[in-house]
Amino acid sequence: MSIQPAPPYEPPYVMAVFTNVRTPDDTGYQETNDRMNEIVRANPGFLGYESARTPGGLGITVAYFRDHDSLTGWREDLEHQAAMAQGRAQWYESYTLHVATVERSHGYVRDHG
Repeated sequence: MSIQPAPPYEPPYVMAVFTNVRTPDDTGYQETNDRMNEIVRANPGFLGYESARTPGGLGITVAYFRDHDSLTGWREDLEHQAAMAQGRAQWYESYTLHVATVERSHGYVRDHG
């Protein structure tokens, strides 16, 4: 399986761009991250996400949701709220969240056949 970007979705939809710098303390981070992935995938309006970290330590996650109500449901999930609080207390030096409505979306995949 090769690495692929998230596919284009039918607009309009919502994207949340979470950009962060982590602390050296990652105790419990992977377990919490795995649980958050499980929870967000259960959200019927969740479309997908992409995530990357630069060698310098800047992390960027872009999550896609069908609408603002779906994103609000994710933001208001109690386990997610607890994880956000733990992130501020332990895992993140800094972060920024940008939310936008996507008006246009298209993609390309090379045919290797």
